Amino acid sequence: MTLDFETLPPRDAYAWMISAITPRPIAWVSTISADGRVNLAPFSFFQGVCSNPPTLLFVPTNNRDGGKKDTLRNIEAVPEFVVNLVPHALGDAMNATAAPLPYGESEAEHSGIATAPSAKVRPPRVAATPVAFECRLDRIVRVGEGAGAGNIVIGRIVSAHLSDDALGADGRLDPAKLDLIARMGGDLYARTRELFTLNRPASGSALRST
Repeated sequence: MTLDFETLPPRDAYAWMISAITPRPIAWVSTISADGRVNLAPFSFFQGVCSNPPTLLFVPTNNRDGGKKDTLRNIEAVPEFVVNLVPHALGDAMNATAAPLPYGESEAEHSGIATAPSAKVRPPRVAATPVAFECRLDRIVRVGEGAGAGNIVIGRIVSAHLSDDALGADGRLDPAKLDLIARMGGDLYARTRELFTLNRPASGSALRST
């Protein structure tokens, strides 16, 4: 089977992409409007960029009418945001914040999600998340136009909140304790519980699994 992505309607292309590009980590992004109203929404086009400087990105696509999502509107007004990671225990709460609300209504308040003040940015973080990255906007890269077009939001990480409960004996994050979830296709999700090791190859050597 071969798909011609140059002729596929955008919604069909999207459906194939989210079914194939898996698992996708979830950025649960909190932002704040110019008049102080908090927005909280999940995005699964999300990834780290580099560590020098510490940088990540996520991509809010345009709405079906071609308009900007509330998260993007807020970041354009107040160029700061927090990326909260989503453990299995917060999956239902995260999913509830995907519901469309009028601009200015707080998904956190609507869904009963407790927030906590951030250290260096104005938007609050989700209080119960095991990891929250405070970010200042680096730049926004527009890709495409109209419905489904992307807005790559690149942020500099300026602070991180790590739950002690998610740390292992070595003082680092323990993947099993994090128990994060990731998006699959459609309404499917995955848990990061089944782990295996692949030793990194030395220069010129073959990849070995353990």
